[in-house]
Amino acid sequence: MDGFMMLRSVLCAALFWCCVPLACAQAIDDPTRPPAALWAPAASDAAPPKPARPQLQSVLISNKPGGRRLAVIDGQIVRQGSKVGSAVVVEIQDTAVVLRRGKSLETFKLYPTPKIENKPGASTGRKQE
Repeated sequence: MDGFMMLRSVLCAALFWCCVPLACAQAIDDPTRPPAALWAPAASDAAPPKPARPQLQSVLISNKPGGRRLAVIDGQIVRQGSKVGSAVVVEIQDTAVVLRRGKSLETFKLYPTPKIENKPGASTGRKQE
């Protein structure tokens, strides 16, 4: 009986020591890890929707007289007379491009005009003397 009790206590101790690491090993959240929404795969593998209007991204104008004028619209390099979708590039200016769609002209600016609202009594950020 003494050998049986010894074997039983050794087996219980071995079982206990095998289970201890499982109980202690807990996942620790990394505080520097970005939120799951940022690194999780997107629900659909479809490309992001393109904006309804073409987007003027850049303008390149040579400083030599009669030099080339290029624009980048939706990632496509265009010159005067080139097509962008169903529109034709009519003019490339310093900060804008004019497109003709049928009979109408559309101007796309590199820098959109800021919307400034002047409210009566609003501060302009300047000190009055």
